[in-house]
Amino acid sequence: MGVNGIGKSTLLRTLGNVQPKISGTIQLKERALERYQPRELAASVSLVLTEPIAAKNMTVLELVALGRQPYTNWIGTLSKEDKTHVSSALTMLELNELHQKKCYELSDGQLQRVMIARALAQDTAVILLDEPTTHLDLYHKVKILKLLKSIAYKTKKTVLFTSHEIEMTLQVCDKLLILNGSDNPFGEPSELIAQGQFEKLFPSDTVSFDPESGSFRIEK
Repeated sequence: MGVNGIGKSTLLRTLGNVQPKISGTIQLKERALERYQPRELAASVSLVLTEPIAAKNMTVLELVALGRQPYTNWIGTLSKEDKTHVSSALTMLELNELHQKKCYELSDGQLQRVMIARALAQDTAVILLDEPTTHLDLYHKVKILKLLKSIAYKTKKTVLFTSHEIEMTLQVCDKLLILNGSDNPFGEPSELIAQGQFEKLFPSDTVSFDPESGSFRIEK
């Protein structure tokens, strides 16, 4: 997390090998990221970005099924296992009733859930999501974050996402990385609160942070 323009999306895209790193090293399973072939990497890391999809004429079912592309044959035939993963993702994201709808018929929030379902259907060890709660109402924001935490715990997957929902992420995340342009502190929410890191995020005359409740207050 961090303020707009600090580099959250850039970092996520770099970790997903969508753009080249500026410096340093990135390893997945003790192996340099650049040594992975595209199909091989797609079976290990799934990525949900904020860019609009190229073809909204697909149905919800078709788009979610694209998550199985790393595992299908050259003509994209879905096996019984592929269909099971797709069906499970549709159910988890409450999309069964929408599965035959065209993507252009969906609201922004519904399409966001479809994109997350595609990543779940991909069944990777690492899931990267850029602002996964964007366009969602409060109920679905909470539901998505709780679902992501449940997936991480039940399947032992690593879920990494960028977010502006600081108060919510404080309650559901195991660890947080705060991009602040200098030391970029990383640790458990309770540790970062004790260090006073959230008081430094915004100008104190505009927004203040209450460490007791883990919430922000607008200064009048």
